[in-house]
Amino acid sequence: MKQWGKASILLLAFAIMVVLSACGNKANENNNTAGGNKTSNQEGETNQAGSPEPSDATKNLDALKGKKIALIMQFNTGTFSSQYIQGVKDQVTKFGGEVQVFAADNDLAKMASNLDAAINQGFDGILIDHGQAGALEAGVKRAVEQKIQVIAFDADLKVPEVTVLQQDDAKLTEMTLNKLSEDAGGKGSIVKVWVAGFAPMERRNVAYKAFLDSNPDFKEIAAFGNANNPAMDAQSQMEAVLKKYPNKGDITAVWASWDEFAKGATRAIQQAGRTEIKVYGIDMSDEDLQLIQDSNSPWVASAAVDPISIGSVQVRYLYQKFNGDQTDETVVLEPTLVKREDLPALPEKVNTTQLSEHVEGWGSSEQGYTDLLKELEASTAK
Repeated sequence: MKQWGKASILLLAFAIMVVLSACGNKANENNNTAGGNKTSNQEGETNQAGSPEPSDATKNLDALKGKKIALIMQFNTGTFSSQYIQGVKDQVTKFGGEVQVFAADNDLAKMASNLDAAINQGFDGILIDHGQAGALEAGVKRAVEQKIQVIAFDADLKVPEVTVLQQDDAKLTEMTLNKLSEDAGGKGSIVKVWVAGFAPMERRNVAYKAFLDSNPDFKEIAAFGNANNPAMDAQSQMEAVLKKYPNKGDITAVWASWDEFAKGATRAIQQAGRTEIKVYGIDMSDEDLQLIQDSNSPWVASAAVDPISIGSVQVRYLYQKFNGDQTDETVVLEPTLVKREDLPALPEKVNTTQLSEHVEGWGSSEQGYTDLLKELEASTAK
């Protein structure tokens, strides 16, 4: 019995060792397999099929591509508007999206209808150019309720979740009027070309009135303006004013609150041979620059924000919204004063793309251009 007991104990111990060895090998196999998968997922994020899993950053970029954008415009008049549209389209294309332009020909009812159409057609985002709250607010609120992102430019909208871009209209006005005062020696007679009913125009008019209040040696002798066919209307009305004030010295300068108005007034003054009258405008385009460069032109200065940059910046804030970023209610775009004395004389022509070579502060803006959007643009370009 004693011998048998010792043998039994030895056999039992051997059996336990065999079992433990087998379990150990199995555990090592499992650990190796689990460790291999873990390493693969950490370094290459490989799924069961062996292909890499996209990172969160890549998923974010992919989600921003292929967006369909509606651009709802109150009017599409002149080269400023065409360059603004160019800025919008170029930036959306660089982000891998598409743009459709809806122009309302200065008809607010049509603009509201175009906004409704964009909502019903399921655009991912809506850009608004000008317009009035009375015509647009209901549609904008409906777009926001349907999770369509909206960014406006120069519109008097105050809707939660909607960012509004605007030029610093007070500064635009002050820049041009201060230059006018400097050139005129602090006194004179002014013709104002302006139109009511537009948020930026209203802000410019407030600053204009403040200038007259602070400079009593300047007098306004005439005022006019029409947003329909603005350049042609300004030209014909300026012709009438010139007939009313036919003598040299009767009119010191024209202050034009929009470059379309400045173009019309400039043509009327040139044709009448009254180039002693100087023109000071707001906004800038390639066509405007050539008129300012011309030494025979009465248009001598204009304050503006690059229209291409305005379009680009507006798009960037829309894409920030797409990404879920919080954006300010109002974004102010800083202007630059462009003067004839800063530009080369004709026949060398300068366009707005080259203007930064001659005028400090002009050029492509980095506003709204986040690191993620730079990555999106780079990935789309590949």
